[in-house]
Amino acid sequence: MALSPMMRQYFEIKNRHKDHIVFYRLGDFYEMFFDDAKLASKELELTLTGRDCGLEERAPMCGVPHHSSEGYVAKLVKKGYKVAICEQVENPAEAKGVVRREIVRVVTPGTVIESSMLEEGVNNYIVSVYVSAKTAGLCFCDVSTGTIKATEFSSKLDMDSEILNELSRFSPSEMLYNSNTLECKRLLGYLRDRGGVTLNLIEEAAYDARNCEEMIAKQFRGNKYALIKEKGKAYVEKALGVLIKYLSETQMSGLSRINEIEYYDASQYMELDFTAKRNLEITETMMTREKRGSLLWTLDKTSTSMGKRLLRSYMELPLINVAAISRRLGAVNELYENGALRAQVGEELGGIYDIERIITRIVYGNANPREYLSLAATAKRIPKIKELLCVCKSDALRGICENTDDISDIASLIDGAIDEEAPVSVKDGGVIRAGYDAELDELRALVSNAKEYIAKIEAAEREKTDIKGLKIGYNRVFGYYIEITKSYQDMAPDYYIRKQTLANCERYITPELKELEEKILSAAEKSVALEQRLFEGVRKYISDQLGRIQNTANNIAQLDVYRSFAVIAMENGYVCPVVDESDKLIIKDGRHPVVEELMNGAPFVSNDVELDCAGNQIAIITGPNMAGKSTYMRQVALITLMAQIGSFVPASYARIGVVDGIYTRVGASDDLASGQSTFMVEMNEVANILKNSTKRSLLILDEIGRGTSTFDGMSIARAVIEHIADRKKSGAKTLFATHYHQLSELEADFDNIKNYNIAVRKRGDDIVFLRKIVPGGVDDSYGIEVSKLAGI
Repeated sequence: MALSPMMRQYFEIKNRHKDHIVFYRLGDFYEMFFDDAKLASKELELTLTGRDCGLEERAPMCGVPHHSSEGYVAKLVKKGYKVAICEQVENPAEAKGVVRREIVRVVTPGTVIESSMLEEGVNNYIVSVYVSAKTAGLCFCDVSTGTIKATEFSSKLDMDSEILNELSRFSPSEMLYNSNTLECKRLLGYLRDRGGVTLNLIEEAAYDARNCEEMIAKQFRGNKYALIKEKGKAYVEKALGVLIKYLSETQMSGLSRINEIEYYDASQYMELDFTAKRNLEITETMMTREKRGSLLWTLDKTSTSMGKRLLRSYMELPLINVAAISRRLGAVNELYENGALRAQVGEELGGIYDIERIITRIVYGNANPREYLSLAATAKRIPKIKELLCVCKSDALRGICENTDDISDIASLIDGAIDEEAPVSVKDGGVIRAGYDAELDELRALVSNAKEYIAKIEAAEREKTDIKGLKIGYNRVFGYYIEITKSYQDMAPDYYIRKQTLANCERYITPELKELEEKILSAAEKSVALEQRLFEGVRKYISDQLGRIQNTANNIAQLDVYRSFAVIAMENGYVCPVVDESDKLIIKDGRHPVVEELMNGAPFVSNDVELDCAGNQIAIITGPNMAGKSTYMRQVALITLMAQIGSFVPASYARIGVVDGIYTRVGASDDLASGQSTFMVEMNEVANILKNSTKRSLLILDEIGRGTSTFDGMSIARAVIEHIADRKKSGAKTLFATHYHQLSELEADFDNIKNYNIAVRKRGDDIVFLRKIVPGGVDDSYGIEVSKLAGI
C-alpha cells in the first residue's frame, strides 16, 4: 500500500525537521502524527486517535485548535521541545491537488516572541558560545526585543568559570555551542542540573570564517558591520555567524528586527561572578530562586515591562565609570526632590505598554490588532512625558526629552486605520476602521445593504423605462436579473441583455447589474482580503519606523528605572551616595535593603563601615553565629552595588570609591556531580577570589577554613588574610568574618587590619544579640550558648 498524497507531503516536511514536533495545519487544527503524536499526547494530555494514511495501520494522530495553539506550543517549549509550525500557504479553494504547506517558523525556548510565553520583566536570551583553547566568543540575543550583545575574552585561569560567570549575567534559555565547549564540564553540568536551558551542539563546519562573515554582513550592513570588524574579534564572529544562521533557519522572517549589536568588554562593568550573584541574592533567592526576597524585588517599583527588564540589566551589569554612574544618580536625585514631577511621570508611565516586544511582533507579522492599539495608546503618552521632562536640569532626563521621538505619526495612522473594537484576529475582518478606505467602506456597505442597493436599482430602472411591473430577482444559476412581463417586453431598453425567456416574462441583465452582482457576491471575501492588505500596509509602515520606536522604548525604560529608584529612596529613606575614584568605602548607619523590607516596619539596627586601601583595608569580624555577621557583610556589598547601578542607598551617608568587582565566599555547599566536597568547593572559590581580585575589589569572606580540622582551617584562614593584607599581592578591601577569634591578634602585626565584633550581652547563661558592630575582637565564640538557643 502507498501513502496518501497528504501523508507524502507530511513526511517530506517531517524529514526536514526530524528533531522538531511538527504542528501540521489541517483546516482549523494543527495535527501531529506518528511519534510526534505519541509524544505530544503524553506531554499535553491529549487524546491519541488515528487517521487513514494509505498504510495498513492507521497513523497515530492528535491535534489542537489553531486559534488556541499558543498555549500548547508554550507548554512544549517550556519543557525544552522545539515546535515547527507548518501552515497552508495557498488558498484551498484555488489549490490543485494537495494544498501546499510549508514550515513558517520553528519555536524554540530561546526564540519565543509570543507575550503569553514570556515573563514580562525578564529578557529571554539565546546564547551562542564558541570556545577555542584559551579564548571564547559569546553572543546573547533576545529575539523578543531585538537585543544582541557580544563579548570575547581570553581565560585568565579557568574557561569553565569565565563562561559560567558571563552566562549567569543573562540566564539564557537556550545555548548553541561548539565541540570545544564540551571540555567545560562544570559549565555544562551546571546548565543540565539547573534545568531550563536547551543545549544545541553545532557542527564545527558551521563555524567556517567565510560563511560566518557572510551571514553577519548580510544581517548587519554598513557601519554596524564595520564596527564588528574593527574589534577584530574572530571568535565573536564565529559565535555571531552561527547565531544568525540558526535564527534565520528557525524564524524564517522578521530578522530585520535584529539590527543593532552592543559589543561589551567585561572590564566595562563590575565583576560580579556567579558565586557573588548567588550569595548576595541579587535577582533571585538562593533557596527558592524566587524574585521575592532578592535585591531586585526590593528595588523594583517600575511601571513598565521595559523598565523591569532594564532594571534587571542594570543589576547584572553594574557600572564602574564614575561619570556614567553620576549621570544616573543625577536623574534619580531630580525625581527624588521633585515630588510633583515624580508623580506625573508615574501617571504617564502607568499607561505605557511593552512596545519593545510589540514592535518585534509587528515586524514578524505576528502582532494582533489590539497590540497595534496598545502601541498607539503608548505613542499618545510620549508628548506629555517630553513636556514634563523639557524643564529638567539633569543631563540624563534632558537627554531623554531631547532624544525621544514622540512617534505621533504612528499613533495617528493606527487611530485612523484600526477599529477600537477590533477582534484579535485579522482573518475574520472587522479590523480596519470605517472611513479609512473608500473601497472597503463600499464593500462593507454592499455586504450589509445588498437588498437596499437592489431596491434602489429596481426603482431607478422603473423610472427610466416607465415599466411599472419591472422587478429584480435572483437565482443561483443566473444570479441577479431584471424581469419584465411579456406585455412590456417591447419597452425594454437597448442596453438590456436578454438572459432567459419564460412563458409569461423575459429576464434581462445590464452591465451595471452584473457589476453590482459581482460586487455583492464577492464583497465579503474581497472585504476580508482588502482588510488584510490594508492591515499589511499599516504593518509595513510601522515596521519601517523600527529604529524610532526602539529608541523611544529605550528612553522610556530608562525613565522608568530612574523613577523607580526615586520612589524607593523616598519610601525607604535612602540617601544619594557620593561615588568617586577614591579607595574609600564609608557607610554611616547602613542597613540591609532586603532584610529591612522583609521586616515590615520593625526597626533595623544600622551599622557603619569604613574601608580603604590604607589603614582600614581588612576588617576581621568575630562574634557568635546568629548575631548578624553575614547580614552586615552582605549589606555592605549590596549598598556598594546599589550605588554603582545609580541607586540611592539605605544609609545616612555613603561614600563609595568605585570597586571593580565584588567577590564573595559565604555559606557551605558541595558539588557532588563533579566530585567536589563542601571544603573543596570552598577552596576553589577562595582560590578564584585571590587570583582574580585586585586592590580595587571588595571581598566578602565568611568562615574561611571551617570545612576542615580546626588547626588546618585556622592556618588557611590566616594565610588568606596575610595574602590579602600584602599590598603587592592583593590589597583588596575585605570584610572577613570568622569564628577563629585567635585571628584577632593579626591586628597587632599589620597596620591595615582592624578588629570588629558583633556586640552581645550575657544574662546568666543566656545571650542577647545586639546586632551592633563595635571595634575590637572577642575571646569567645559563644558556641555553647547558641546551641542552647537551638534546643540542645
